Amino acid sequence: MIDDIQFDKMDPARAAAFQVALGRAATIVDGSYLPPFFHQLYFWTPRAPAELGRDGHPKVGLGPIPDMGLPRRMWAGGRLKFHAPIRAGVEAERRSVLDSKTSKIGRSGPLGFVTLRHEIWQEGTHCLTEWQDLVYREDPSATAVEPLTPAARTDETDQREIGFDSTLLFRYSALTFNGHRIHYDLDYARDVEGYAGLVVHGPLLAQLLMMFAEELMGNLTKFSFRASSPLIHFETATLCRNGPDLWVRGSDGQSCMQAVALTAPG
Repeated sequence: MIDDIQFDKMDPARAAAFQVALGRAATIVDGSYLPPFFHQLYFWTPRAPAELGRDGHPKVGLGPIPDMGLPRRMWAGGRLKFHAPIRAGVEAERRSVLDSKTSKIGRSGPLGFVTLRHEIWQEGTHCLTEWQDLVYREDPSATAVEPLTPAARTDETDQREIGFDSTLLFRYSALTFNGHRIHYDLDYARDVEGYAGLVVHGPLLAQLLMMFAEELMGNLTKFSFRASSPLIHFETATLCRNGPDLWVRGSDGQSCMQAVALTAPG
């Protein structure tokens, strides 16, 4: 059963603006193939102010995501299968379902896990299947046990340093219509959710890893990623690759994200 269907014409200007925000030339025009994961710029779900939660996201329970009674939202990871290219300037359809929801007690308290599955179709062709894994947590507590931050691998054969600032985070939030305040509201991120600064979007890290993988490996057929610790906007990070494995290493050597990329044989 499909829980939600949305349509979008995949405006090339939006994708070109994102290229510029990443410091690249604006090359995308009508008919261009979109780079992998650029569909995140589309299929906006605008909500009236009264339908937003305190964090700026749409309130849970209004769409396919149920209300699990936990206020803090994070994108924990995802999986993608690329079936056919998505073209700019052509209307696409996204079909979304709630794939699963579970609850458990972790070291830091109650946790809620939600997986959404999306299919993107364009002119009768199934272009992409995506699974989004979201996690919901309680507010930070002085007595809560924070999870240990894992160390990142250091055996990369390819690497690239990247930096972030509040402008890039704001632009990415705007281009994806992501109102989550941890990415642009420093007081909220620090004082309410307990972060040291603005949090770099997990999907933005995944986007950079996908583009890095495609440059080195060719066209992607599958990509999976898992966030392991937050990266703060003033930190420098390193994109790393060894074979099909990719990861983001933070400035203190922490593992921020791990991923696996697959390409077509030959």
